[in-house]
Amino acid sequence: MTAPLTPPHHPHRSQDGNPWQAPPNGPVPPSNGYGTGDAPGAPADAQGPGLRAELRDGVLVMVAVALLGIALGLLWAWLAPKVPLISDGQAVFLKDTEGEEAIGSDGTFALLGMAFGVVTAAGVFWFRRKGGVVLVIALALGGLLGSVLAWRAGMWFGPTSDVVAHAKQVGEGVTFAAPLKMKAYPVLLAWPLAAMVSHLVLTAFFGPRDPSPPPPVGWDPSVWDKRPG
Repeated sequence: MTAPLTPPHHPHRSQDGNPWQAPPNGPVPPSNGYGTGDAPGAPADAQGPGLRAELRDGVLVMVAVALLGIALGLLWAWLAPKVPLISDGQAVFLKDTEGEEAIGSDGTFALLGMAFGVVTAAGVFWFRRKGGVVLVIALALGGLLGSVLAWRAGMWFGPTSDVVAHAKQVGEGVTFAAPLKMKAYPVLLAWPLAAMVSHLVLTAFFGPRDPSPPPPVGWDPSVWDKRPG
């Protein structure tokens, strides 16, 4: 004796009682965030700007930051301690053989570079709060190029590099400043390192936060409010 065949249970039953009818056509419900669809209510620009826009902003940031190296070079030539030289008519000597002006010159460049790194990082963060890897790389490269440009600009606008001609010009026994030089080349990294660290801190504290994932379908938070105490 065999059991009668019964149609399987189907949630979409037509009005005429036919359980084998296809489900009615209609819009596909949005995903709840756990499937392959987008989350309901997600903005269209949730993925951020495209790669082309990021590269464009990165180039603008790198060029703008690098050009600020001229200002750093002028400040370095103005604020760096000068190494005093003196001539006896035949040769040029250091007036103070135990002076630390040369070390102070490198230290001044490093301090100015760190200050410029903080300022440029704040400006880039204000320019685009979303940040991104391309923007941080552009900020670091711009700071490095700006440091090199500041180094060369400081030497250009500082005391002349023709020591012999300068000594003849000022005369015997007159103190004059030596050319501005850099002895510790790692100070060129002060600007890009300070810029990256400052941008990271600003992004961590003031950057936009990722939205929380939507709750599963059927989630009712009021059920948890009725739990026995």
